[in-house]
Amino acid sequence: MRWAAAETDDGGVRLCPLDAMGKAAGPVVEVPAARGGIAEAVRSRPEADRWVWRSTAEIYPRLLAAGVRVERCYDVEAAEALLLGHEGRSGAPRSLAAAWARLRGLPVPEDPRTRTAQAEPQPSLFDPGPPPLPPGTDPLDALLGVYAGQLTRTEAAEHPGRMRLLTAAESAGTLVAAEMGRAGVPWRADRHRQLLDELLGERYPGGLEPRRLAELADEVSRAFSGGVRVRPDLPAEVIRAFAREGINLTSTRAWELKEIDHPAVEPLLRYKKLYRLHTAHGWAWLQSWVRDGRFRPEYLPGGTVSGRWTTHGGGALQIPKVVRRAVVADPGWRLVVADADQMEPRVLAAISRDPGLMEVAASGRDLYAALSDRAFSGRRDQAKLALLGAVYGQTSGDGLKHLAALRRRFPAAVAYVDDAARAGEEGGLVRTWLGRTCPPADGSLAGEPADEAGLPREQEQPSYGSTAGARARGRFTRNFVVQGSAADWAVLMLAALRQSLAAAGLRAEMVFFQHDEVIVHCPREEVDAVREAIATAGETAGRTAFGETPVRFPFTVAAVECYADAKG
Repeated sequence: MRWAAAETDDGGVRLCPLDAMGKAAGPVVEVPAARGGIAEAVRSRPEADRWVWRSTAEIYPRLLAAGVRVERCYDVEAAEALLLGHEGRSGAPRSLAAAWARLRGLPVPEDPRTRTAQAEPQPSLFDPGPPPLPPGTDPLDALLGVYAGQLTRTEAAEHPGRMRLLTAAESAGTLVAAEMGRAGVPWRADRHRQLLDELLGERYPGGLEPRRLAELADEVSRAFSGGVRVRPDLPAEVIRAFAREGINLTSTRAWELKEIDHPAVEPLLRYKKLYRLHTAHGWAWLQSWVRDGRFRPEYLPGGTVSGRWTTHGGGALQIPKVVRRAVVADPGWRLVVADADQMEPRVLAAISRDPGLMEVAASGRDLYAALSDRAFSGRRDQAKLALLGAVYGQTSGDGLKHLAALRRRFPAAVAYVDDAARAGEEGGLVRTWLGRTCPPADGSLAGEPADEAGLPREQEQPSYGSTAGARARGRFTRNFVVQGSAADWAVLMLAALRQSLAAAGLRAEMVFFQHDEVIVHCPREEVDAVREAIATAGETAGRTAFGETPVRFPFTVAAVECYADAKG
C-alpha cells in the first residue's frame, strides 16, 4: 500500500493511504512532533510499500538518523523536474509550492538557489529551505493534489510506461543518494595528510603557499627573462609573461602549454597539478569534509540535464588518483570497485536497435575489440574513435573516414544519433529512451561537457545546421540521447543493486557512485556475493530500461583495501 506523508510547520506530519489514482484511500492521520513526527509515522507502518513525499533529500536523511529505512518512495519534486522537462519547461521551479501554484493558477515561487562546488566549497549551516505553501494551505492537500496531477501528466507523456519507470527510478536514486551520504566513503585522514606533506611540503603560516608550490613558482619566474616575478596561479599574468617572449597563448590550459617549447612549461604544468590538489583536496578540504573516518558528500541525482549525478560541494566526483590513496576500507572489509564496461556504446546499441551493433554488444568481451574485428581490420583504436566520434560529433579528418566505415556496418546506430543531432539543430526536444528531455532551444546547456570522449576540440566540427548555436545544440543532443539514456540505465542499476544487497541480508553498503562506477564497502567474506549482485544489477537494469535485447552490460570489478589499487 502507498502512503503519502506531508510535514507541517510545527514538525508534525499528516499522512494517509492512497489508491492507485493517487487519491486518499483512508482517514488522515496526524503524528505530532512530540510523538516522533515523520520518523515514527514511517516506522509504525511497515505495511507501506512506497512513500509519497515532497523531497527525499529533505526527509530521508532524518529517517536514516532515526534508524528507519524505506524500501521505495515517490519524490514529488524529482518527478516534477522530469515532467517539466518532458513538457518543454526544463528549469522551471520544481518545488511542491511551485507545482501547487501552477495547479491552482497562483504566482509560482522560485526554487532556492542550488549550492554548487564552485559557489560553496564546504557545507553550509544557512541553506535556504523550500518555498512555503500559501497561508492556510494544508500540506497534505497540496501533496495529494500535485501527486494526482503528476500521475495524469505521466499518462499524457509520449511513452507513459517509460515515463513511469523513469520517475520511479529517479526516486529510487534519491534513496540511494541519501544512504550513500550517510554511510560515507571510508577515508584515512592520516594517509591524506601524509600524501599532502609528501607532495606539497610543509605549510607556511599566514595562509601562504606550501613549500613545494613556492619552489615551483620561483622556478617558473626564473624561466622567464627580465627577472620579472610571475605568479603561476594567475592565468592572465602567465599569458603576459609568455607574450613578452614572443609566444601568444589564448589560455593556460595544459594541452595548449604542451604545444610550445619554453623552459617555463614543465614547472608550470607541475605547479598547476599540485595547485589543483592544494585547493581542491588539500588540508582545508580535509578539515571541512572528513569526519570520523568518512567523507560524506551530498549527492544530487539528476544534477545535470542529461541525468548524470552531481554533488553539493566536496568534489566527490573528481577525486584525483593520488588522493585515492586515502580511501581505505575498514579493517576486515574491502572496497568492491565496479566500472561499467563501454557503457555508452552498449547503450547506443540498445536504444538504436541496430542488429549488428547489438550483436557486437552481446558478449562480455571488450566492445571496441569486437567492433574492430568487424569493421576496422582489428584496429581497436580506430573502432573506439569511430564509435565515440559518432556519439560526440567528430566529423573531420580521420574521424570522418572512421565514421563512414561505422555507418556502412551499423547504419541504424549512426542514424539514431544523426537524427538526434538534426532534431536538436532544428530546435526540437530530444528525449532519452525513458523520456528524460533536453532543455528547449533557448535553454541552458551549462555544465554539459562536449568533449568527454577525450577527442581534440578542434576535431569537433558540425555536420548540420545554419548557425553556430544550432550546430552546438545539435552536437549536444547527439550526445544527450546516449549519455542521458546511460544515466537512466545507471540509476536503475543502483536501484537494483540496493534491492539485491538488502534482500540478501548483507552488511555491505554502497558508498560511492559516479557516472559508470560504483563502490560497495563490505566485509571481506561478502565480496563474492557483492560481485554477483553487481553483475546481476547491470543486466537487470538493461532489461528493465531497454526491454529484451541481446546487449549485455558487464563490469570490470576489483576488490581492494585501497581505492588507488583498483585501477592501473
